[in-house]
Amino acid sequence: MNRLLSLIVLFSVLVVSLISEAAEDLNVLPPLDGEAAESGLVYHALQKRAHEAFANRKAAYEEIKTAEDCLAYQKRMQEFFRSQIGGFPERTPLNPRVIGKLKGDGFHVENVIYESWPGHHVTANLYLPDSKPPYPGVLVPCGHSHNGKAADGYQRACILLAKNGMAALCYDPIGQGERYQVLSEQPNEFFRGGSRYRPPHPQVQFYCTAEHTLMSVSSIPLGSNSARYRIWDGMRSIDYLVSRPEIDAKRIGCTGNSGGGTLTSYIMALDERVQAAAPVCYSTMFRYLVDFNGPQDGEQVIFGQLAYGMDITDYTLMRAPKPTLICAGTHDRTFKIDGTWELFREAKRFYTRMGYAERVDIIEADAPHGFTIQLREGSARWMNRWLMHKENPIFEGDLPVFTDEELQCSQSGQILLDAGERSLFEINDGLNQHLAKDRAELWNSGDLKTLRDRVREVSGVKKLGELLRPEFKEVGSIQRPDYQITKLIIKPGHGVPLPALLFQPKERSGELVLYLHGGGKDVDAGAGAAIEQRVKQGDVVLAVDVRCIGETSRKNNRKIGWSHGLLGPNYHEWALANLLGNSMVKLRAEDILVAARFLSETQSKNKPEPVVLTAIGETAIPALHAAALEPAMFSKVNLSQMIPSWGAVVKTPETQNQLINTVHGALKVYDLPELIKLAGETKVKITQPAGVTDDLAVKAP
Repeated sequence: MNRLLSLIVLFSVLVVSLISEAAEDLNVLPPLDGEAAESGLVYHALQKRAHEAFANRKAAYEEIKTAEDCLAYQKRMQEFFRSQIGGFPERTPLNPRVIGKLKGDGFHVENVIYESWPGHHVTANLYLPDSKPPYPGVLVPCGHSHNGKAADGYQRACILLAKNGMAALCYDPIGQGERYQVLSEQPNEFFRGGSRYRPPHPQVQFYCTAEHTLMSVSSIPLGSNSARYRIWDGMRSIDYLVSRPEIDAKRIGCTGNSGGGTLTSYIMALDERVQAAAPVCYSTMFRYLVDFNGPQDGEQVIFGQLAYGMDITDYTLMRAPKPTLICAGTHDRTFKIDGTWELFREAKRFYTRMGYAERVDIIEADAPHGFTIQLREGSARWMNRWLMHKENPIFEGDLPVFTDEELQCSQSGQILLDAGERSLFEINDGLNQHLAKDRAELWNSGDLKTLRDRVREVSGVKKLGELLRPEFKEVGSIQRPDYQITKLIIKPGHGVPLPALLFQPKERSGELVLYLHGGGKDVDAGAGAAIEQRVKQGDVVLAVDVRCIGETSRKNNRKIGWSHGLLGPNYHEWALANLLGNSMVKLRAEDILVAARFLSETQSKNKPEPVVLTAIGETAIPALHAAALEPAMFSKVNLSQMIPSWGAVVKTPETQNQLINTVHGALKVYDLPELIKLAGETKVKITQPAGVTDDLAVKAP
């Protein structure tokens, strides 16, 4: 009976405890409404900064008055663009091979392979007219088609050009067609995470948009972007075109749709050989992306471009006065037509200032996003006008297309499976190994002050003295046995209120602890959990949600289904911060510094005391930056579930939620182990190290 009574009492205590915990509401911020409810707190704040950047750019554009002003503007933009994508390597031999030939009606096709980097091959189809050469050559970068160059629309665009006397070279971008870079060992019937689309090869896992962004994850720490590799593929493809005796090297054009429109825009801006260009279903002002669908996949997010004042229209302005046709769809849901007309007006004024107003034009198909027949015909007519100097109308008619197998260039259907092929991730790993030698030499100097300055310069994290002291507001409290939890809203001045829980024992006898959990401030805040254990030792603990964590994290971003969950829930926040020249690591590190100083100044008994910094999961890398740059602020640094280095990120094809932990160009100066030296090796403790493939992202409810 006594045992039964004891069990009943224990059960009652547990029930009361559970009811008590269930009654506790550890949320701090009020429910969101209006625009913030749709976009989230962090995105909404960054959006305001983006609009300030748009206004600054517009003002700078209006200062361009003369042809000389235009030339100076072009030079400045081109130099910035090349720098931000990491520049280009030296040209190496193409080592081209013709794999097979196909016969069409009035044209023929050659399946070709050539190297854009040593050991890294491009698979392409060259459409040649049956008429007598030489021909103009038109590069056709693919949009986001799963089967790349074999997609019907891209075949028809190339056939139309060839039947009208122009050669066309259509190639597989990395991450599409025969050039997927992230393959699985097990066969896949459908792309991962869905049952709607079948991949072009059984070992392909992810949509091309996801692959492109994974390549940016690998490239960003090197100071690059997947755009670098995609542009370089295009430039080397032009190298191949002009190497062919049938092609007139002085008559080169470029046209592509969607993601191919992006690449057309990039290539036409940076490669002077492109005489005529027609980007399709891409050209709109960045404001319309930021305000509606958000920034797109990895190669379309160039670090710092909005802060610098480089908008999408600038790709057209950079090439003026060379002929450019803007092709668009009235009902394009991604690249809004209103923004397209705004872009065209800017371009028209710019071309007019240079004295060649007739060389930029626009066509608008009453159609949705895509390389529709009207746009295929329009781009072909544009090439016909400027490369052939003819004005005859061109109509497509019925154009039979080839099968994927007929256009295949690789032995296996995926070039990465062919012997000796190097992936982009292997190329990046080689680049990092080269940088590692330079880093070792730099860090062997032993001048920690100079090294700290270099880290600050690359990371962009402000000095503590430059960060505003926040306003704060108490919005509630919870009483537990032996201690109290005070709900705080900390307002650092950047537009995002940071929710916090301040745990105070009845009598403080221990340390001041700043507690940051990647899953949110409430993860370890329950009765008996890690925070309570510290409070019962006499510590004062401040648990904070820094930007894109906990209550400030995007809860349900339906616009990134293409990411397969590989990029975490806050992709658009990362992307917009990146466009504004900030990493999320920088923004979070500054939040951490502000919170640490707030804790020290408000809770120290006499003068401000150093703080114990505990960071878990997604908060660990920004916490390490904060400790490395302001070591006097922290007495101990406890990091858990942190990756050991960015070097592992660079070489790993399938990383999980690592984009938000990247810093543009960091590996040119430092990797994570060097930050430990700056923070103080004796006070940094790392437990439960994470791998770059561990899924540490917070799942949306």
